[in-house]
Amino acid sequence: MKRLELARFGEKVCVNYLKRKGYKILETNYRCRIGEIDIICEYKNSIVFVEVKTRSTNVFGFPQEAVNFGKQKKIRQIACFYLKNNKLYFKSCRFDVMAVIYKDNKICKIEHFENAF
Repeated sequence: MKRLELARFGEKVCVNYLKRKGYKILETNYRCRIGEIDIICEYKNSIVFVEVKTRSTNVFGFPQEAVNFGKQKKIRQIACFYLKNNKLYFKSCRFDVMAVIYKDNKICKIEHFENAF
């Protein structure tokens, strides 16, 4: 599976996982002039911004380790843009990371890190 296909597959897996947990999906692959957020959803009256990282191997580290400080900063900026554009000024929000390991044509592991940063 190519890199972009793997990423999109991981995002779909995470959307299904979140739906099963009771999250309401608001946006997937939300794009603005600043960048992109993989999943935006609502859970218990909070807006949740989710960054998904999917890997087929841990050779270069765990998927969640790819969400470094620079990536976190960018996600916060995009989240502010989204909240302002949708007039959600007083809505509480949080930032989650989801890691998916996909190996041998099957999902090996899904991890959901709530309030990751």
